[in-house]
Amino acid sequence: MNTLSTAPLAPLLQRLFAQAEHTSSASIQLFSQMPEDERARLRSSKTDYLNFYAMLKDDALAVSRETGTLLYMLARSCRARAIVEFGTSFGISTLHLAAALRDNGGGRLITSEFEPSKVARARENLAAGGLADLVELREGDALQTLATGLPEQVDLLLLDGAKALYPDILALVEGRLRPGAWVLADNADWSPEYLERVRSPRHGYLSVPFASEVELSMRLG
Repeated sequence: MNTLSTAPLAPLLQRLFAQAEHTSSASIQLFSQMPEDERARLRSSKTDYLNFYAMLKDDALAVSRETGTLLYMLARSCRARAIVEFGTSFGISTLHLAAALRDNGGGRLITSEFEPSKVARARENLAAGGLADLVELREGDALQTLATGLPEQVDLLLLDGAKALYPDILALVEGRLRPGAWVLADNADWSPEYLERVRSPRHGYLSVPFASEVELSMRLG
């Protein structure tokens, strides 16, 4: 038995994933109506991401069920006590990571979300899952909210916000990643600059694409 597979978290996640699948159709329709060059520009922009993701405020933009389970497994396997997350959204990935902290005996998860309505929903979900005491949810642009006040040593970093900012957020946290720390980036193929960094041995990572949607990297030193 573990926190992830028992009440109140297990039924909550089932409901949230079902809702996420339903609402994602609106985003798919929105993207399909945009010219391809505009979609590419918005994905790669480091200036328009606030407006872009504000358009998606009603979409959970959730990790897959498999990725959620992977996050839990990674955090448990490295006995994580300090986790940083970029892009809370409705808190589905946050719940998986906080569950791992609970089952590891405690810890601290710092997560950042700029959309106020998503912050409110994430707080509700964390309370419903009985995990709010493990999570510090910072509201605002992660370039500011994650620039200070991080733990001295970070065991796991999840990147699941604006893809163009992955290299910048990694740079904020990188000096605190302990040797052996995991870095998981969702939809990392949208950020070639990020992939170039973590796949280059000279930057101190061992990195592989995992499944069809994530890049999994380990900090070597």
